[in-house]
Amino acid sequence: MSTATIEQELANARAALQRQQGDEADRIYRRVLETAPDTSEALNFLGTRAIRFGRGDEAIALLERARRADANDPNVAFNLGLAHLMAEHVAPARDAFRAALDLVPEFFLARLHYARTLELSGDQDHAVTQYYAAIQRAQQQGRWLNDATTPPLLRDMVKYGMGYAQAHRKRLFEGVLDGVAAKSGRDALKRAYKCLAMFLGEQPTVYADPRQIPKFLYYPDLPATPYFARELFPWYAMLEDNFDVVRAEMAAVLESGEGIEPFLKFHSPEEVSGYLGGSPKAGWDAFFFYRHGERYDANCSRCPRTAEILDALPTLQHIREHAPEVCFSALPPGSHILPHRGVVNTRLVTHFPLKVPQGDLALRVGGEDHVWQEGRCVTFDDTYEHEAWNRTDQLRVVMLLDVWNPYLSAPEREAVTTLVETIGDFNRAAEGASTQNH
Repeated sequence: MSTATIEQELANARAALQRQQGDEADRIYRRVLETAPDTSEALNFLGTRAIRFGRGDEAIALLERARRADANDPNVAFNLGLAHLMAEHVAPARDAFRAALDLVPEFFLARLHYARTLELSGDQDHAVTQYYAAIQRAQQQGRWLNDATTPPLLRDMVKYGMGYAQAHRKRLFEGVLDGVAAKSGRDALKRAYKCLAMFLGEQPTVYADPRQIPKFLYYPDLPATPYFARELFPWYAMLEDNFDVVRAEMAAVLESGEGIEPFLKFHSPEEVSGYLGGSPKAGWDAFFFYRHGERYDANCSRCPRTAEILDALPTLQHIREHAPEVCFSALPPGSHILPHRGVVNTRLVTHFPLKVPQGDLALRVGGEDHVWQEGRCVTFDDTYEHEAWNRTDQLRVVMLLDVWNPYLSAPEREAVTTLVETIGDFNRAAEGASTQNH
């Protein structure tokens, strides 16, 4: 059989499949293999057909030949995994699914089965991140959201994976709170356990103020208000009494320009338009002392008095890889930070205004406007929709700080810290699982 004839036979087999004539396709593919025994397409079809009819040994033999013929076909690797799984060969199935994922990391169906083989192997920790990653990736593509978006033959397995991931996450996250409760008593963490139940979807999230919608985590039963009374923050004095010192170090930074960077990193003009408005030269710049919880030592050394004050603040929020965010926040003339929301209401944002020109500029939180006054702190809950603008012809600069919500007790702060860090670790592991494999 010539190459041209083989190609025609393969086309005939595909046409038969389109007509749902599986037996005819089977005969054609077998004819092809008589002349060209390493034809991966024919081996793969016949292998999957053997799986369908429960002929496990035949399926494995055919699909292993297909893998040798074409090691770069993720579907062949996936089907070989199915054949081994049907035969209860857990380790070879795991290796085959992993090979498919090495070729196509976003192959969420292969990841779902890979998770199953990890579970069967007794590797619970990696199984749960793989189940979670498979479901997250599928749902990002509009699949596995409900029965209508899940093929009937997969529904039980998808639901099992969801339940497995949910149960493990609950044990993991509750264990974190239990560790704090062992020291402080469970009653001291009632709100924390309720927060977790809402996060896991075990009970509905009911906001104290419908204007307040955190993007990540809602901590219930805290007083809800866009702006917080000054009396709640006696440490304001540590900043306000040193206004001249901090302002002078800020001015030196602005004059040199060293260490100043965009507050937000954008990859396209479309992203910019979602966060910044105003003039064509609109911007939002920052000189960071902390970013995502990481201390910028070089910047701190350039503003030693300011850094010393920050180190002494009692309520600066410290959560590994999350908080604090502390910076000189510079809003150039004609810039508008568009309405957006923060991630969690256990954290508040304090502005310490250092350079406030006269004119049309303000902060708006939950629909309520505030005009900065130099040297006078203001603290707000950024889980309310908020925005800021500077329509003057001069630069506006505030020091921006992440601080604890003053209505949290010390045990609750510890619980939130460990919970957020643990959730972050889990999510990063799942994200890593969706791009690389165990």
